[in-house]
Amino acid sequence: MAGRRKTDAEVWLGEQARPARRLHARIVLLGMLGTAAAVLQAWCIARLLAPALGAPARGAFGWAAAFAGLAALRAGLGYAGDRLGFEAGAAVRRRLRTVLFSRLFAQGPSVVDRASPGMLGALAVDGIEALDAYFGRWLPAAALAVAAPALVALAVLAVDPLAGLVLCVAGLLVPAGMALAGLGAAAAARDQFVAMGRLQARFLDRVRGIATIVLAGQAEAEARRLRDSADELSRRTLRVLRVAFLSSATLDAAAAAALVLLAIRFGVEASAGPLPDPARAVFPLLLIAEFFAPLRAFAAAYQDRLQAGEVSGQISAAQPKEATLPAPLPVRTVRATGVTVAFENVSLTRDPKRGPVLDGLSFRVPAGETAVLVGPSGAGKTTVMELLLGFLRPDGGRITLNGAELASITPQALSRMTAWIGQRPVLFAGSIRDNIRFGRDDASDEDVAAAAKAAGLQNLLAALPFGLDTGIGEQGYGLSGGQAQRVAIARAFVRDAPLLLLDEPTAHLDPATEADVLDSLRRLTVGRTVVLASHSSAASAFAGRRIVLDEAQTGRARGAA
Repeated sequence: MAGRRKTDAEVWLGEQARPARRLHARIVLLGMLGTAAAVLQAWCIARLLAPALGAPARGAFGWAAAFAGLAALRAGLGYAGDRLGFEAGAAVRRRLRTVLFSRLFAQGPSVVDRASPGMLGALAVDGIEALDAYFGRWLPAAALAVAAPALVALAVLAVDPLAGLVLCVAGLLVPAGMALAGLGAAAAARDQFVAMGRLQARFLDRVRGIATIVLAGQAEAEARRLRDSADELSRRTLRVLRVAFLSSATLDAAAAAALVLLAIRFGVEASAGPLPDPARAVFPLLLIAEFFAPLRAFAAAYQDRLQAGEVSGQISAAQPKEATLPAPLPVRTVRATGVTVAFENVSLTRDPKRGPVLDGLSFRVPAGETAVLVGPSGAGKTTVMELLLGFLRPDGGRITLNGAELASITPQALSRMTAWIGQRPVLFAGSIRDNIRFGRDDASDEDVAAAAKAAGLQNLLAALPFGLDTGIGEQGYGLSGGQAQRVAIARAFVRDAPLLLLDEPTAHLDPATEADVLDSLRRLTVGRTVVLASHSSAASAFAGRRIVLDEAQTGRARGAA
C-alpha cells in the first residue's frame, strides 16, 4: 500500500528543517544521555530505599554520591539541550524572515494586492514565531518520544520483564488516545490562527482609517466588530486548549494505570512474604514518570506541529514566486551615470480577466533627457514605474538600461542608480534629518542640509523648533502634503541617482503648493534621466518627449517630441 502523499506544507517544512538536522541530532543525543542518567538515578534511589524494605544496608554513601553526580550531569545535559533547541529555532526564524522579507521587498507595493498589511504582519511575526516552537521543540520531541521510552523500557525489562511489558502496553495507549484527540486539533489550530490574523488586520486597517470611521459615525459599530473579532479569537483559542488538555488527560490516565498495576502487583508480592530484592521492585515504579516524560513533552509540543502545519502553508503561499526567465541571463551591473532607458515591445497582464495593461509598448529615453507618460487613470503609467523599479517583470519584450536587460542587473546596482518619488511620500516616525538620510544612510550632515535647501525646505526648517532634528510622526504626521513631498524630494537629492522616476508627484496638492514643488522637481531633474508619470497640468511644466498611453493596451502607444 502506497504511503500517504505529503502536502505542500509538509514538503516546505521538511525543506526548512534540513539546515538544522545536525542541531536536532545533537539535541536528541543529549536527551538520550539525560534519559540514561535518569535510569541510573532511579537505580541509585532504589538501592537507597531498599534497606527501608528489609534489605541489608550497605554502600549508602556511595549510592548517594552517585545520585548527586548524576543529577548534576542531567541538569547540564538538559541545559545544553534547551540551548541547542533555542539555537535551532532562532536559526530557522532568521532564515525564514530573511527569505520572506527579501521576496516581499522584491515584489514591492503590489504585494498588498494579495494580502493586507495586518495579515502579512501576523505571518512575519506570529507565524514565524509559531514555527520556532516546531523546529526547536517538536522535531526533537518527536524523536525522543520513541527513543527515550524505548531505552527506559529496555532497562525495566532487564530487571523485571513483566513490569517492562506493562510499561510498553501503557505507552502504546498514549498515541492512540492522542490520535483520537487530534481529529479536530488541526482544524482548531487553523481556525485559531486565521482568527488571530483577521483581528490584527482589522485593527490595523481601522486605526489607519480612524478619521473616516469617526466622521461616518461608525466608531461604536467598529468597536463592536473589533470586540466580536476578539471574542472569536478567544473562543477558538479555548477550543485549542481543550484539545491540548484532552491529550494531557490521556497521557495521565495511561501513567496512572501503569503505576496502579505495578503497585498492586508488588503489594501482593510483599503481602505474601519478604521481597527477595526490594530494589528490583522499587526500580520500575521510580521509572514510570521517566518513561512518560518524553511522551508528555511530545504531547505538549503536538500543538506546535499543528500550528506549524497551518502557518507554513500560509507563509509559503505569501512568498511571491520569482518569475522564471525564458533563458538565464548573466547577472551584471551597469554604468551608474548617463542612464538610457528603452522599452522594446513590452507587454504585461496583471489580471487575465481584465486584459493586458501594456501591449507592445516601445519607447526610448536617451541619457539626461525626460520622458513624460500621459494618459487617463488605468492606462499603465504606474505599471511602467513598477517595471522600471524591478517590482514587476514583463510577460514579453525587453526593458534595458544602457543596453543591459533590466532582469540581468543586480538589485544593488539598480537601487543605486534609481530614485523614485510617488504620489504620497512614505515618511517614517523620526526626525526630518533621518527621513532625508533614508535615501543614502552614509550621507553627511552637510549633504542632508544641502539636499534640504535644494528641495526648498529652508522656510519650513526656519519655523521649526529643532530644524532638521524636529521629529515627525508616522506617514509624515505633523507636515502638510507639500512639505512631506519636499522631504521626499530632498531624499532624492541626497540619493543623487542618475535615473529619476516621478509617479504623479504633485497629485493631491493645491495649485500654489504644486507650483513650489514643481520648481524643486525641475532643479532635481537637471542632468538626470527622468521618466515622469503625471496629469496634464504638471506634465506641461517639463520639457521632453510625451508618451501617450491611452492606446497602450492595443500596442499603439503614441510618442511625440
